[in-house]
Amino acid sequence: MPKESFLVNRIKSVGFAIRGAILLVKSEASIKIQVFITIIMTAAGFYFEISNTEWILQIFAIALVLGIEGMNTAVEKLSDYVQPEFDKKIGVIKDISAGAVMLVSIASSIIGCIIYFPKIF
Repeated sequence: MPKESFLVNRIKSVGFAIRGAILLVKSEASIKIQVFITIIMTAAGFYFEISNTEWILQIFAIALVLGIEGMNTAVEKLSDYVQPEFDKKIGVIKDISAGAVMLVSIASSIIGCIIYFPKIF
């Protein structure tokens, strides 16, 4: 069997990633909320005509929250697969993963406040 080319492998990888992102949005309530907030913040960015630097910070903050939330979901699903029964150690792993989401969400909220409070008030 001939080895697939680098380009074919990259295209397949992108396909798997898109499928994973779609599964994440379809299956996780927290991501649905965060995507809704993303839409609102993007609209606010256009409405308030934020600067290029503010756009970069906003996009980075949004991507960080969504990405860490995706990793949190993956950790939870893997933990449930490895240990379907309640396990205190698995609970600690899940709590740490959720804590990471909370930390980036707080930082992203602060970034949003720094960008938008001067424009609103």
